Amino acid sequence: MVNRQNTHSVLLGYLIWIFGFLGSHRFYYGKPITGTIWFFTFGLFFIGWIIDLFLIPSMDAQADSRFREGDINYSISWLLLTFTGVFGLHRMYMGKWFTGIIYLLTGGLFLIGILYDFWTLNEQVSERNRDVKRW
Repeated sequence: MVNRQNTHSVLLGYLIWIFGFLGSHRFYYGKPITGTIWFFTFGLFFIGWIIDLFLIPSMDAQADSRFREGDINYSISWLLLTFTGVFGLHRMYMGKWFTGIIYLLTGGLFLIGILYDFWTLNEQVSERNRDVKRW
């Protein structure tokens, strides 16, 4: 029996799929290009959004094998980014206090920082988890 890491949550994937016509579940599972396409086309005119209902388990498995498990939880990071990104709480949670305070004072670095984080949050968490394991 292989012990597989579980970095992302299928349950959270389905919960944010509700807003998936804006690409949120695709960003969560590390697919920023299609997440952006879904955002601008309302989930490819809702057709891709409905198809994704059946693709979430495979997207979860791909994310679990692609990203590094560790002390920083992906789901918590994504929830903080999604609902409190302008305050920088997701960055503070990852131990990036300096940029977290900058986000707090600048509204998520004038929203451009939030867009950057939607594209790169999974990699940021993986990197922090890798750094934490070294110590």
